Amino acid sequence: MSDDARSETIVGIDLGTTNSLIAIMDGTQPTVLGGDGAIVPSVVRYDEDGSVVVGTDALERAPEFPKTTLSSIKRLMGRSINDARDELRYLSYDVVEGAHDTARVQLPSGTTLTAQEVSAAILRELKERGERELGTPITKAVVTVPAYFDDAQRHATRDAGRIAGLDIVRIVNEPTAAALAYGLGTTKPTEPRTIGVFDLGGGTFDISILRLIPSDSENPTDFFQVVATSGDTRLGGDDVDHMLMALFAREISERFEVNLDLDSGAVDPSTRRALSMFARGVKHALSSADHAPVRIDLGSGRVYERIVTRGEFESMIAPWVERALGSCARARRDAKKSLGTDGLDALVMVGGSTRIPLVRERAGAFFGVEPYTGLDPDKVVAMGAAVQASILSGETKGSLLVDVIPLSLGLETAGGAVAKLVMRNTSVPTRAIERFSTQVDGQVNVKLHVVQGEREMVEDCRSLGTFELRGIPPMPAGVPKLVVEFMVDANGVLDVSAVEERSGKRAQIQIVPNHGLTREEVDRLELESVEHAKDDMARHRIADLITNSSLDLKWISDRFAKHGDDLDGTTRAELESRIGALSDMVERAKSDWKSVDPNTFHSAKEALDQASIRLQEVSIAASLRNEVRETDR
Repeated sequence: MSDDARSETIVGIDLGTTNSLIAIMDGTQPTVLGGDGAIVPSVVRYDEDGSVVVGTDALERAPEFPKTTLSSIKRLMGRSINDARDELRYLSYDVVEGAHDTARVQLPSGTTLTAQEVSAAILRELKERGERELGTPITKAVVTVPAYFDDAQRHATRDAGRIAGLDIVRIVNEPTAAALAYGLGTTKPTEPRTIGVFDLGGGTFDISILRLIPSDSENPTDFFQVVATSGDTRLGGDDVDHMLMALFAREISERFEVNLDLDSGAVDPSTRRALSMFARGVKHALSSADHAPVRIDLGSGRVYERIVTRGEFESMIAPWVERALGSCARARRDAKKSLGTDGLDALVMVGGSTRIPLVRERAGAFFGVEPYTGLDPDKVVAMGAAVQASILSGETKGSLLVDVIPLSLGLETAGGAVAKLVMRNTSVPTRAIERFSTQVDGQVNVKLHVVQGEREMVEDCRSLGTFELRGIPPMPAGVPKLVVEFMVDANGVLDVSAVEERSGKRAQIQIVPNHGLTREEVDRLELESVEHAKDDMARHRIADLITNSSLDLKWISDRFAKHGDDLDGTTRAELESRIGALSDMVERAKSDWKSVDPNTFHSAKEALDQASIRLQEVSIAASLRNEVRETDR
């Protein structure tokens, strides 16, 4: 592939609650980038000096920095503080209400961060890793989201990409991406197949049912059509961690008469973080073992020890599994309406939480098929995103993907009812039109309230936003002809327009959720990310200069001590001056990297290298003389 073609490569990114990955199509197969370090924990630490640490180091050192280490941030994407309230008791960091009713993280320094900014840090890390491996800039990506992400959450994901310097050319539902990878990872079927994708990750659950129609002589394109989807954006492996944390906290409180009430503010953030890590370790162990030991040293001779058995664990999580199966039942009913049957030919398991034996057992029993586990559940979504990216870039041909919208979209009508314009499981892109009129004589402005959900009343649905059609000529109630159009693009993102046909007055917006970021905020954050990127590059450059200059100083100083007397006075004095200048710059940079200009630092290093040439010659000559003397002996 030429450099020009490679520079236009679109990558696939799985931005997960627990882990994130980046992948590309390598020929005919999707490849996850990063080798052994391909799976990047979705954990971000904000250090006091302004640096941002993403991934394994942030995860492993989380107990040391509980208030500044942010995990499970995906559960706050596009959410209000009220939406996130059930999560807060398990988080070691502080979440506050921000502008537009958004849930935002507040660091001890007072800095407030949106979930989009934190997610952008993860995307930026993936982007940089991909660029290092490919050797070219990455500017475009397909990013996956849970199928049950609503409009607000999809907006938040696109905003995160923009802040990270990525053009998200398509948002793909995670189960759909997994089905694409499944289509490549198995023997190509010759007959149409119905595939269920059971996607249970760290923070969300989705079930999607697809129809895979293979290409043949008459239809040269593989056709992937999503026929039904359901799920829960607040159901995932994190909930299992929370159950175990609550168990440990309750038993420790009872046994040692201490206050570990997770609902109170009395529990130290580091304790919450430690309990979370113990819980996750037990969960992982019980995916393969029949029991898992827990030992927590509380100090002062108090040690909490117990064994968690597989049976106890499965009893604890049974209601959690049943919640997932409830979504499966809804998807199966919807699929039967379209297909006339609710049987599956295959059930693909996706997400780390599907490693739990009870999950696989109950899912297989529910659908009556043996779960397919031939693809790595942690990597399959990123691989599918890479397939879709390759299709969009034109590198891969012969596949067509048709996705659906997960939740119905509508408008508030008189009395707080909902008029649904786009029904759930409608294929996207789609367009819907509804006609309305005024309720009051002489009404010149009409407020339109856009909602999403399956209930019949506005109060039971999710408010996406409002806008007004202004300047309608005053007419009797019922006379104005209002035409409202909903356009849902291939990303599942909504645009709404309205026109009063008699006067021609128009209004159009791309819905920004009531608790989302305004376009101005995204513009500002994008600009700030560019500014920080310059700082990050400068800091990286100075870190390299500190390392390389320290090596140079050691080598030159050692040789100067041995052979400095062999230099003429002018050369010796200049070399001493250059050593002193660079040493001073290294020490200042170690103390405060911002106190040193990288160009000046680089020039000082170059000047010392140049001034040491004569010393190197003298040193080499002395070495040769020693070699000769040794040989003569």
